[in-house]
Amino acid sequence: MKLSTKGQYGVLAMCELAEHYGKGPMSIKEIAARQNISDAYLEQLFSMLKKAGLISSLRGARGGYVLNRKPSEIVVGEVIDAVEGPIELCGCSGTDEAVHCSREVACPTAQLWGDVLHSIRNVVDHRSLQDLISHSSINNKTNEK
Repeated sequence: MKLSTKGQYGVLAMCELAEHYGKGPMSIKEIAARQNISDAYLEQLFSMLKKAGLISSLRGARGGYVLNRKPSEIVVGEVIDAVEGPIELCGCSGTDEAVHCSREVACPTAQLWGDVLHSIRNVVDHRSLQDLISHSSINNKTNEK
């Protein structure tokens, strides 16, 4: 399983909004420039994030995008699910959308894939945007010394 650029860039863009939380909206151009992402691609991602209810757009000269909740209340898993869809390792890995196969009862690997998926979900569903930006600021301060 490889996370696509949708997931990577979606999380990066949301971190930009998290760092700017409470300071007003950010434009797509500003975020795109800071993260070196194309405006058009970011527009597509923001459409998905908006549809998922994670962000809102504000119109006008000082418009842009803002988080709908505090950075500590948005987990990475929500962002990934919004732009990538549900995380899957294989068709039988234990998701609600899992494919049921004829080997499912006696499959020696079914439990393994379920455990791996559970581990991934445990990380992304328990790591907030606030956790990411806090960790990033600690690393940046350490690197500046």
